[in-house]
Parts: sequence; structure tokens; C-alpha cells
Amino acid sequence: MQVLTDSLVTDSTMVAQQVVEPIISEPEHVEKTLSIIDLLFSGGLGGQIIMAVLFILFFFAIYLYFERLFAIQAASKIDKNFMNQIRDNIVEGRIDAARKLCQQIDSPISRMTEKGISRIGKPLEDINTAIENAGKLEIYKLEKNVSMLATISGAGPMIGFLGTVVGMILAFHKMATAGGQIEVGALSEGIYVAMTTTVVGLVVGIISYIGYNHLVVKTDKVVHQMEANAVEFLDLLNEPS
Repeated sequence: MQVLTDSLVTDSTMVAQQVVEPIISEPEHVEKTLSIIDLLFSGGLGGQIIMAVLFILFFFAIYLYFERLFAIQAASKIDKNFMNQIRDNIVEGRIDAARKLCQQIDSPISRMTEKGISRIGKPLEDINTAIENAGKLEIYKLEKNVSMLATISGAGPMIGFLGTVVGMILAFHKMATAGGQIEVGALSEGIYVAMTTTVVGLVVGIISYIGYNHLVVKTDKVVHQMEANAVEFLDLLNEPS
């Protein structure tokens, strides 16, 4: 009877172990995730300052791009019949009407033409010089602050790389002061957080560079349009009366 009881107890213990073992199994490995915001601003105070500078440069570059783009587009818009109307007024001797027409239109071409009209009666060389000076002033207005985009396109990656170097120095300093007991996970986390500043800096630089070149192309088109109208106006003055 005692043997039977011991056998039943042993069987019960084995069954209990088989039931409990799946329950007390080794916990599954949960993959650690990191949001973009956490990744960008988890590099310590130094990394956060550099990230803040990069974001300020980014928004400033976006503002400069659209502000200059709208200004250049507004400068390129002019009535196709503008020079024909100027021609008719000058041929018929209505100089004041031609100047008034130029004043009604807010564009570099109209201001250059008005400057030339105001010099009518003087030598052609003086008229040409006045138009060229007015054109240089208008080009300066079109290119205002565009060079700052080029500066940001170069400074962005450099600032990002600076953040990476600072992060790497801090990571290796932590490894040196840990006495060889630093965890690899903590070290690698510090390294990829430091590398994030380079990525953000490159993004800022690439966007600024593309925006700068696009504005340069748009400005060149307006300048060529201004030169063509200036030549047309001088040809008008050279026509025999």
C-alpha cells in the first residue's frame, strides 16, 4: 500500500512539473524600439543643442527659399505688350505717359525702362549706363539673402559632423572610465545617437543646396529677361524718327 502511495505521489509530481515547465519558460526577447523624436533628442545636452541649431537652420533655409522664390516669380511677371506700349508712347512723343506706365508696374524691367526714359535727350551712352546701373541694383535685390542658403548648405553637414565627433568622444570617454566593464549595448546606443547629427546635418545641407541652385536658375532667367528688354529699349531709341 505504501509503495502504491509513493508511486501516485511521484506520478503527480511529474505531471505537475510538466504543466508548470511551459508556464515558467524563458521570457521571449522583446526588440527595443526607438521613436524618431527619441533618437533625435537622446544625445545628451550637447547633442540636443546641436540638433536645435540644425533645426533652426533648416526652418530658416525653408523660409529663405520660399521668400526668395515668390519674390523672383513676382519680378518675372510682366505684360507681354509692355514694350509695345512704351514704343507707341515714345514714338508719339508721350514721354510722361511712358514713365507713368512704368511706375504703375512693379517689376525690375519697368524700373529699368523708366530710368532709361528719364534720360531721353541725353547721349545714348549715358542712357545705356543709367540702365546698366539700375539693372545692377535690381539684380542685387533679386539675389538678396540667396547666398545665405549656400552658407547653410555648407554649414549644416559640418555642424552635424561636429555633433557626431562630440558624441563619439563622450562614448569613448565613458568606455575609458568604466574600467572595461561598460555594456556593449550602452556604448552602441551612444554611437548611433551621435551619428544621427550627421544624418540631420546632411539633410539640411542637401535641401539648402538644391534650393540655392534652383533660385540661381530662376534669377538667371529674370536677368536674361531684363537684358533682352534693355536691348529692345535701346534699339527703340536708335530707330530713325
